[in-house]
Amino acid sequence: MTARDEFSRWLGLEIDAIEKGYCKLHYTVKREMLNGFGNIHGGILFSASDSAFAFAGNSHGVITVALDVSITFTQPAKEGEVLYVEAKELHLGNKTGLYDIRTTNAEGKLVSVFKGTAYRTGKAVE
Repeated sequence: MTARDEFSRWLGLEIDAIEKGYCKLHYTVKREMLNGFGNIHGGILFSASDSAFAFAGNSHGVITVALDVSITFTQPAKEGEVLYVEAKELHLGNKTGLYDIRTTNAEGKLVSVFKGTAYRTGKAVE
């Protein structure tokens, strides 16, 4: 799945680790990722978190898709900053999973918190 994820590649996401129910990745904030105030656009933070969510959820070998997600922005990030995204599985059931995805900067300060509920289709990831 990760090898075919062109959107995550386009964002410049670099995967550091994927384990069962877990993903850690990082990326550098580029000029084209900024909003009109010179801060990272919320859609970029959402997209990077969503990718980490997908990688963690699908790590069990079962096609898993987003059912419900939310994000809270806690602090801005600027061009050139490296951001770290860590997705952790909080619960894994037969049909659903719950994930906590946090984005931090190089100083370890929280930039956003993303919560995702996933639906597990029961079909194998090919």
